[in-house]
Amino acid sequence: MDAFFASVEQRDDRALRGRPVAVGGSSRRGVVAAASYEARAYGVHSAMPSVTAARRCPGLVFVRPRFDVYREESRRVHGIFREYTPLVEPLSLDEAYLDVTQPLTGPPSATMLAQIIRRRIFEETGLTASAGVSFNKFLAKIGSGWQKPDGQTLIAPEDAATFIAALPVAKFHGVGPVTAARMESMGIQTGADLHARAEEELISAFGKAGRYYWRMAHGQDDRPVRPHRERKSVGAERTFPDDLEGMDALRERLVDIAGVVARRATEAAFVGHTVTLKIRYHDFEQSTRQTTTDMCISEPEDLYETAALLLEHGGLKPKKPVRLLGITLSGLRRAGEEGEPAQLTMDFHDRVRRH
Repeated sequence: MDAFFASVEQRDDRALRGRPVAVGGSSRRGVVAAASYEARAYGVHSAMPSVTAARRCPGLVFVRPRFDVYREESRRVHGIFREYTPLVEPLSLDEAYLDVTQPLTGPPSATMLAQIIRRRIFEETGLTASAGVSFNKFLAKIGSGWQKPDGQTLIAPEDAATFIAALPVAKFHGVGPVTAARMESMGIQTGADLHARAEEELISAFGKAGRYYWRMAHGQDDRPVRPHRERKSVGAERTFPDDLEGMDALRERLVDIAGVVARRATEAAFVGHTVTLKIRYHDFEQSTRQTTTDMCISEPEDLYETAALLLEHGGLKPKKPVRLLGITLSGLRRAGEEGEPAQLTMDFHDRVRRH
């Protein structure tokens, strides 16, 4: 779906159409959950702190999220998917993989089916969707964002090698900004550069992820579409170009990471009860602290405050430079099924691992 949350708000409120819109809180510690394309033109994007978004786009309109509406629209869209194939793997409220090798109805053409499905989504919801059509998940995922909004990209088997070769490594799904910068420092800027490196070299440089990067550069992705995959956790972590020292620097990064985790939980319509904080130091010693609460957590402010408590009062206050921070939300359940809110209570559990 194209700018799903923001598009729903613009559809339902005429006054927002054509204006830069950010779904999320406008408070000092608020985070953008979704941005309209008018806001994206100013560099506003999801997981961005609201204060930064407001500074970049002076006319930005903040709208509080209506997750019950988004979930209902998601059910309608996924219902359309399932009319054409039972092999639907939801990634979030607004995104899914479909295997249409043997469609239930319609023409035996993935390109034509994608066009039909996108047209039906617009006719039945008033919202636009984009699609990527290819022979594996990696290429379909990239294609789905190639001609947004309201676009469709086919990457056929005979075109895959040329497409991947020209693709900047920063566009590879699973390559974040830090990894992309590290690759570029190694002289790897495109898929062709990545393809030219030996698998062993990439594994040595990036660990297990190196094998994934090598396979993607060669167009190899045999992951099946899994319609019944059960999600157990939602998380995010960041490896820093320079090691961090001092609590203020760590807290600042925790705000950003909590925003990413909150966005991913929201997109997947989950709340959780367990928060885990991971720290990896400059010498690769790694520690984690975990707490389970009675309160359902999904908001960035709650995630940040819980992670900050784990950092400051869970025995993790670092005495040496930090190279990585991560937050994971687990003990998941569907949003809207969480029952009554309760007071946050802390019960710390820790693990330390040395490499």
